[in-house]
Amino acid sequence: MLANTGDNDQNVTRCLRELRDRIPGAEDRLIQLVYERLRKMAGNRMRMERRDHTLQATALVNEVCLRLMRAAGTIDWRDSDHFYATCARMMRNILIDYARKKKAAGVEVELLPGVALTLQRSEYLIAFDESLDRLARFDARGAKIIELKVILGMTEAEIAESLGVSVRTVKRDFSACRAWIRADMSGREAAA
Repeated sequence: MLANTGDNDQNVTRCLRELRDRIPGAEDRLIQLVYERLRKMAGNRMRMERRDHTLQATALVNEVCLRLMRAAGTIDWRDSDHFYATCARMMRNILIDYARKKKAAGVEVELLPGVALTLQRSEYLIAFDESLDRLARFDARGAKIIELKVILGMTEAEIAESLGVSVRTVKRDFSACRAWIRADMSGREAAA
């Protein structure tokens, strides 16, 4: 779905270095290179939101781009994978902030397969975010796999390549972490 395209990834990495070094025009070149992929990421992410969500994929991408440009010289970009993972995290944070502000109507939602809770969608998104943060405290790779698969929409093979592990490891970790998040969120719903 979001397969790496070697030349484009190299160009993105080059633009990220230029951006860090504050070379004129780097921002515009970077946006031209990444905009379509960011739109796909945002589209994947927005499919998990309610249908009447007032924030659209384009607005989400534009907000990510604004945040990226504000942080232009402060992030030491390693490569395009680091860039896209950072963008995925920004999208997640933007939607969490948005959910905290909006408090949408109550529905049963399923963000991960088999993880459906009857909560307000905004509360669910916040609970998922908090659960993912708790998971990251003791299983950073597992949390990263969940984030890359669920938020970025990467395939297991793409995740394996990005993290330098086998596809089998990605499948195993995703399954275990999904079960952990399901239990964590269910336990918190029951306690509420």
